[in-house]
Amino acid sequence: MVSEKTFPQFNFAEGELLLINKPYRWTSFDVVGKIRNSFKPLKLKVGHAGTLDPLATGLLIICTGKLTKKIDEFQAQEKEYTGTMILGATTPSYDLETEVDETFDISAITELAIKENRKNFIGDLEQYPPAHSAVKVDGERLYLKARRGETVELKARKVSITEFEITRIELPEIDFRVVCSKGTYIRSLVYDFGKRLNNGAYLSGLRRTRSGEFHVNNAYEVMEFVNHVKSLKELKPSDDSFTIL
Repeated sequence: MVSEKTFPQFNFAEGELLLINKPYRWTSFDVVGKIRNSFKPLKLKVGHAGTLDPLATGLLIICTGKLTKKIDEFQAQEKEYTGTMILGATTPSYDLETEVDETFDISAITELAIKENRKNFIGDLEQYPPAHSAVKVDGERLYLKARRGETVELKARKVSITEFEITRIELPEIDFRVVCSKGTYIRSLVYDFGKRLNNGAYLSGLRRTRSGEFHVNNAYEVMEFVNHVKSLKELKPSDDSFTIL
């Protein structure tokens, strides 16, 4: 990660793009809130360009000030992820957020079958979002409906997978790397991967490593960044912007 010694001079009101390494179990909103609060008493626009699930870690692009107007532009960039799936079981949320609801025999599944299966998921695909997701239906998040046990007819989305690499197979675990378009649900990709093998699979770990040209290796830890802002001696408005020296 970027060390604290390399922090540049920031002008947050004019607009800064911050690369943050989202911690496990934090929501994307948690990260935005923590950074926004570090600027108090100044009130600044702060937003993120691409939600990460709470159980995922990795690159979260944060925009401040006038640069928040470009969030959609950053959000549209292709993403790269590394992850681990568990073959032989499914969960309602397609990840560790919920308990296993069905198990399958994986004794007949070979490494060759797994590696060949990935080819079915490269290119333009139609994908259904997980029932436990932040997608809105009738103005309400799907996960809220799922918690009440409501069944919702989901609409398929068009997504694009440009790279899908299997990097390790130690069943039931399978490690992978994916490069995909905006809006791709890796949880759904994993669920569909298992289904295509006439089996089941769920996501047990996920890390976003890249978004467009921006890489997690250049990201700040949340508290590293927050503590840096708090330690600065000068934090004041200047005309229509402010500079942190």
